[in-house]
Order: sequence, then structure tokens, then C-alpha cells
Amino acid sequence: MILVLGGALVGASCDGTVTGIGRVPRPPETPLPPAPVESVSPRTAASAGEAASPETERIVAQHLLVSYAGAKAAPPNIKRTREEARARAHEALELIKKGQDFDKVVTAYTDEPGGAKRHGDLGKFTRDKMVKAFSDAAFALEVGQVSTVIESPFGFHVIRRNE
Repeated sequence: MILVLGGALVGASCDGTVTGIGRVPRPPETPLPPAPVESVSPRTAASAGEAASPETERIVAQHLLVSYAGAKAAPPNIKRTREEARARAHEALELIKKGQDFDKVVTAYTDEPGGAKRHGDLGKFTRDKMVKAFSDAAFALEVGQVSTVIESPFGFHVIRRNE
């Protein structure tokens, strides 16, 4: 039996090739694990809207960045080591988990130029606007969730998805 849907032929035994001859089955791909996340007092859920494709989906997030000497775009005054930066980012995350205000922790801990003034607000962005490690973590979060410490070429981040 052959069925035409939206201009495409669909057959009950269709194997996805033109002739079906010589097709070698591929093993299923292993899905990537989701980025690690932790819940922190959730904010109001994002308003319901049209479903966006992964390429056009936009989220709103805040973050703090702890840089280290040698990290990409690290300010010249940053002298801490990578290990010291990781420890400082974990310290900030612990304060957030204990109920400290995210904005205040960002102001105290972020090394991002201008980040303290805007409380780490990144505005609305698509997945392709950030480095992969950051995007993977930010887009895996539910609204109101805070990430674990995420490493990128810029240093260590703690991210909160707001919308």
C-alpha cells in the first residue's frame, strides 16, 4: 500500500531509500544527557505562545561569570587560577542554593564587564548566540531553575533561566 501525504510517498514497507537495495541498517544514536540543573524558587512561568523551533526558540536568562587568567576575554586584572575560579563559582552557587538573592550574588561574584550593573541579565537570545556549553545548559533549564557550575572558554558560569 502506498499513501501520498503532503506530496511525499509513504509506503507501509518503505525503508527510506530509493530502491531499498543494499541498505545497511545503522544502530540507533545514543541521545546526549540533559544539562545538569537544580531547582531554586521558581518564578512565574513563561506566557503561553506559539511553539518555536530549536533554531528560533528564544529564552531570557541571567548568569554570573567567574573568569581566570588565560580564559577567553578575561579582564587583565583577573589573576586567579582555573581551580580558584571554579571554587569561587561553586561558592556563589552555594549562596544561591541557600536562598541568597541571585541578583546580589551576581553583583558580588561576576567578572563579566558590565555584568554586575545589569545583574547578569542577558536579555532574550537564541541558542546560536552563545557558546555551545552555555547554550546547552541554559536551554535545558526550566523557567526559574538555576544551573550547576558550567564551564565555557570564558570561565565558569551559574545560569538562571527567567523566561
